[in-house]
Amino acid sequence: MLDLMPPLTLQNVTVSVFGLGYVGSVSAACLAATGARVVGADTQQVKVDLINQGRSPVIEARLPEMMAEAVAAGRLRATTSAEDAVADSDISLICVGTPSRPNGSLNTDMLERVCQQIGAVLRRLDKPHLVVIRSTILPGTMRSLVIPVLEESVGRTLGDRLWIANNPEFLRESTAVADFFAPPKTVIGAIDEATADKVAALYAGIDAPLIRTSLEVAETVKYTDNIWHALKVAFGNEIGNVCKAVGVDSHAIMDIFFRDEKLNISKAYLRPGFAFGGSCLPKDLRAMLFHAKRLDLDLPLLQSILPSNRMQIDRAVQVVIDRGRRDVGILGLSFKGGTDDLRESPMVELVERLLGKGFSLRIYDGSVNLARLVGANREYIMTAVPHLASLMVGSLDDVLAVSDVVVVGNRDPAFDEVPARIKPHQHLIDMVRLPNHSLTNGGYDGINW
Repeated sequence: MLDLMPPLTLQNVTVSVFGLGYVGSVSAACLAATGARVVGADTQQVKVDLINQGRSPVIEARLPEMMAEAVAAGRLRATTSAEDAVADSDISLICVGTPSRPNGSLNTDMLERVCQQIGAVLRRLDKPHLVVIRSTILPGTMRSLVIPVLEESVGRTLGDRLWIANNPEFLRESTAVADFFAPPKTVIGAIDEATADKVAALYAGIDAPLIRTSLEVAETVKYTDNIWHALKVAFGNEIGNVCKAVGVDSHAIMDIFFRDEKLNISKAYLRPGFAFGGSCLPKDLRAMLFHAKRLDLDLPLLQSILPSNRMQIDRAVQVVIDRGRRDVGILGLSFKGGTDDLRESPMVELVERLLGKGFSLRIYDGSVNLARLVGANREYIMTAVPHLASLMVGSLDDVLAVSDVVVVGNRDPAFDEVPARIKPHQHLIDMVRLPNHSLTNGGYDGINW
């Protein structure tokens, strides 16, 4: 029975966090900040070493300070040993990546491997343990993969000192720490209330709706959210394209649209702009579409989102080509300002496309340090643009000094000054609607306005 495990509080619980990427690093630091003891686990020694030195392996607002404080206080450490992490914890929080395969299906290899490792340790130690899946997984994965793998590896069935829950995260990169402490909702999928209580103890004091539900609902809600976010981006951009063609200010249109808070719900993700990207929206949309094919379902609206998104990148390439200049400066390479995540960034694809057409590029992003990139982020960029280092420059000034066309690709506040610094012979292509865009002295074009 679950009550064989003592009641958990933030002050007496130790949590092992498997996977120290964005979600794992933020979860580990924030849980430590709330009073829990945390052991981070990752196969990459570089991430483990950075955390044990009190440094963050990823760029995220407030995270470096929280990491340093937690490590100094003895509430956070990291290890490459699964046995060490499980032996020293009551709960294992699995935050490993579930990337897309080339055909769009979800790659759960890392998830399966971590479940096997945790199970093998539990079999040897014969201790009670709660395993919580925070990785994004398709509906049915808990029962078809996670539970069978754990039961086989541990040598016990659920309920026999082994418990499982699903706890999807709703963390946006660049605001992930703030989102942890003030999420839109906390969702816990569990088979019984007692298990849900144990997970809920991790979020005591966090002011957010606490939703207890089934494993399947918890698995599905993150996909529902992310696919809706992806849909909103594509919808806003298509409206913006129409507005641009007829000479109407797309943001004025959307400002009116947003006033309807009863039916239109939210303005988040809806402002016209550039394509969506990142590690969640494209991957989760592809996974659900692949899953739908296996279920012989036709989802024409969802199937149209990625092609629409690709067309927005096509549009951006054409806008640059139409300027008729070959020296192009790129400001902002990551998919969102304030983060170094380059995975599926539309700006990375824009760079690839322009390079293929013979453009001379100079790129600046103050948050991207190629030497510090680790894990899937580094693997992605080394595959997409292996010679990126030769194109990167050290400052905004270096880009403005040599570029005939300047493309602003994310909302880094450092770029707000760019319109006022554009020379008469230069062209500014704005993907993000810079706040001072009307101040430009040269040619100006917005992607949708």
